[in-house]
Amino acid sequence: MSLLTAKSAQVAPIQLIIDTDPGADDVVALLLAMASPDELNILAITTVAGNVRLGKTSRNACLAREWGGREDIPVYAGASRPLLRAPVYAADIHGEEGVPGVAVYEPRLGLAAGGAVQYLIDMLGNAESRSITVAMLGPQTNLALALIQAPEIARGIKDVVVMGGTHFNGGNITPVAEFNVFADPEAAEVVLSSGVKLTYLPLDVTHKVLTSEARLQQLAAVGNAASARVVDILDAYVTADMARYGLPGGPVHDASMIAYLLKPELFSGRQIHMQVDSREGPTYGQTIADWHDALGQPANVMWINSADAQGFFDLLSTRLGRLA
Repeated sequence: MSLLTAKSAQVAPIQLIIDTDPGADDVVALLLAMASPDELNILAITTVAGNVRLGKTSRNACLAREWGGREDIPVYAGASRPLLRAPVYAADIHGEEGVPGVAVYEPRLGLAAGGAVQYLIDMLGNAESRSITVAMLGPQTNLALALIQAPEIARGIKDVVVMGGTHFNGGNITPVAEFNVFADPEAAEVVLSSGVKLTYLPLDVTHKVLTSEARLQQLAAVGNAASARVVDILDAYVTADMARYGLPGGPVHDASMIAYLLKPELFSGRQIHMQVDSREGPTYGQTIADWHDALGQPANVMWINSADAQGFFDLLSTRLGRLA
């Protein structure tokens, strides 16, 4: 096989927009994504209020970009509050600055001019049909606003991959709701009803991909600044979930979703019908995942429920080794 033929046989990288609310696990996810340029061509990072307020999530995204050595990637600030509900934050888990365990500071480079919602409208509206994947690591407010203003942009979306939802696992903000969906259920409904191809990585799977002392040592053994930073963040971040759920380790939610994009063979799930509950009351923000087809409705999401946990940490440690 000639060199030209070999190159043409390679799979083209995913054209990717990462929408995020950093957040400890978001920072790990961003570093994993930035360390994987052969598979992921990151067009932009868009930020949203969620784990902490928008000013801090935007700063943290710029810091992650700096730490990953990818200051070529533009960062656009997005929605500062949900579509309808009162804002909720998760500083009790992620710390007041959003990134526990490490010092935060003003990044060298700031935000790109313009806002995230307009960027999504422009980029997706001008894209080739079904060419761009949107990775959603936080509340879905930005994409929902873009779809409300310009529903035709759905044709530019190849896939929307969401870290969010829960079914078998129970919730992490209410007994039945996962934080990212609970923070803006109405936005999740807008995206779900838009007809885009949707993949959900819920707590059902992320609570199976847990840290351990051996896995943290594996990351530390990479021996560079990126791995040390990730270990420091995870050491501080996972303790709350370990205490709350009695787990032997902590989940790295958002990084698991980036791993799915990089190595989908590490994960399994199936197409199901899902609804989002936006009614006021104890089930507000619940994802109703019809795993056994009790409703007899057409499938509208790929619901991931299983993963190779050690395979994830092997991937993370290998990719962190590519960074400084």
